[in-house]
Amino acid sequence: MLYLVRMDVKIPHDLPAETAAEIKAREKAYSQQLQRDGRWLHIWRVVGEYANYSVFDVASNDELHELLQDLPLFPYMDIQVTPLAKHPSAIA
Repeated sequence: MLYLVRMDVKIPHDLPAETAAEIKAREKAYSQQLQRDGRWLHIWRVVGEYANYSVFDVASNDELHELLQDLPLFPYMDIQVTPLAKHPSAIA
């Protein structure tokens, strides 16, 4: 199942810089692991925002929820999920 996911990151200003850097490093490693195994198909930065649009290919709503919940930045994110279905006019 394909999902379009928007993630808006809101790290508190009072979070120590070292803590934020450590969380971001773990986030990068985790997201790249999911990209390598094929579940995180695409990630695009939103220009001018600390946000991204991503496309996930996972077996179920529950699997996507687990992947998102395990993101190190999850406690600092607002997330919107849109399930995707093939469009009848698509040629691919």
